[in-house]
Amino acid sequence: MRVLLLFLTVLLAGPLQANPFAVKPDFLPVEQAFVLTQDRQADGQMHLYFQIKPGYYLYQKRLKFDGLPAEQHPQLPPGLNHNDEFFGDSTVYREQLELVLPASARGQLRLGWQGCADAGLCYPPQTTLIDLGGSAATPAGEQASDQALASNLQDGNLAWGLLAFFGLGLLLAFTPCSLPMLPILAGLVLGNGASARRGWLLAGAYVVSMALVYAALGVVAALLGASLQAWLQQPWLLGSLAALFVLLALPMFGAFELQLPAALRDRLDRAGQGTRGGNLYGAALLGALSGLLLGPCMTAPLAGALLYIAQSGDVVQGGLVLFSLGLGMGLPLLLLVTLGNRFLPRPGAWMNLVKGVFGFVFLAMALYILRTLLPASLLLALSGAWLIALAWAAWPALQRLPALRAVPLLGALWGGLLLVGAAAGGDDLWQPLRPFTGGGGAPAASQAGEDHFVTVNTPEALQRELDAAKGRGQWVLVDYYADWCVSCKVMEKQVFNRPDVQAELAGVHLLRLDVTADTPASKALLQRYQVPGPPTLIWVGPEGDERRARRITGEVDAAAFVQHWAHTRSQG
Repeated sequence: MRVLLLFLTVLLAGPLQANPFAVKPDFLPVEQAFVLTQDRQADGQMHLYFQIKPGYYLYQKRLKFDGLPAEQHPQLPPGLNHNDEFFGDSTVYREQLELVLPASARGQLRLGWQGCADAGLCYPPQTTLIDLGGSAATPAGEQASDQALASNLQDGNLAWGLLAFFGLGLLLAFTPCSLPMLPILAGLVLGNGASARRGWLLAGAYVVSMALVYAALGVVAALLGASLQAWLQQPWLLGSLAALFVLLALPMFGAFELQLPAALRDRLDRAGQGTRGGNLYGAALLGALSGLLLGPCMTAPLAGALLYIAQSGDVVQGGLVLFSLGLGMGLPLLLLVTLGNRFLPRPGAWMNLVKGVFGFVFLAMALYILRTLLPASLLLALSGAWLIALAWAAWPALQRLPALRAVPLLGALWGGLLLVGAAAGGDDLWQPLRPFTGGGGAPAASQAGEDHFVTVNTPEALQRELDAAKGRGQWVLVDYYADWCVSCKVMEKQVFNRPDVQAELAGVHLLRLDVTADTPASKALLQRYQVPGPPTLIWVGPEGDERRARRITGEVDAAAFVQHWAHTRSQG
């Protein structure tokens, strides 16, 4: 009997303790449980105050001060010992916490923290962006392009923001980053002999899909950091995309017909039965791939949207403006292809010629994707082989047009020069014979610019270089660079290697921050100045403060760079 009573007691202990009629605790919203205020003191120090409600606490080890060098981190006061189910033995703060930042702390501080309630709720990690101010030499109200766009999104109307980013997308459609998308879309519509109506549907599916992927990548990049930009440049991903474009090129040459099985195609594309042209789902897939190709391209509008998402945490509005940006980038492509299709002759034998041309275009896209992976000389050789093959294929078709007979001959000649230049170690498509004139190959081409830059890849090395320049009262140019960043290499060759640019930068300490690898050190370097990704150029004044309003995001030419530097220098 005693055993039975003991068994019943143990069995009923849980349900009796878990009273279904018990009142659950009413937890405060995180911003009410932990109230953060800030105050700039007369001596320049910044005081941060956490007012912590009774029954709540902050973890000491979860406090983060991204954007500040280690020597400017506040000294943490002693806390209370605490043991909980979330982190075990920890040091916590209750009631209040005061943090003091030195007067020398400048720029953007990303303060991270996490707290819990005694009643059993642990809030997710929180992040707050605090503007500590910049150099006094920066004119009031002046902002960098990415800052201005982020501020407009923060303060403006959503409809105006969508319209503004749509307009920016229209401008970006004609940049080197977006133009490679035109032959893909043209090959999709014209290469399949689509009718006008079918062309609009194919192009629309392509553009909308591209914009959706572009917006999704932007939101993920803002939430996860610039590591996504590096991830999109992994060799296996680029190799897969290049192989896909080679696969898409083969049907254009008549090697085989690339399409879904008949039963599945009829089920998925029943509305398009009896029409000429490609498959809508294939168009959407190509649009998604194009969005992946555009993802690593860092521009000021993209940086502004990412900055807004990172600061506000509003992924919905951030995703909408990025989607609007993607639609703006795709609209000119859609118009060029669909309206241009009206001026073409009726379908006939010439369509086979068009398909062959776009087959070569898809092969060129495969080379374009692999340009950051292949050695410069090998890329030059493959380009020469591609040009010779194109000239050989075009020769019979152009015999009926006497005015164009010389075109394939010139193409074959230039392709041969590319092969000769590649064999000698050249790397320049426009100067293939440069190695024979004493210009050298790839190493010599970039030596002039690289000799002037000090390359660092750790936060500690960056801080040493900044401290040394500050001690000398020297300006610093910080260049965020990655091997997979094509715009970085273009600026290296066309901007920093120019003698006139080097003369303008005389006396400036040039630092190159290598963030090629997706490592904790690279992430810390990007976090130091809250940079979304390369290419980004930052000016640091002689006193050690960044001129945030003068930051350059994206690719610029030599003339714009020199003018930008002159303006920055004139402001002190």
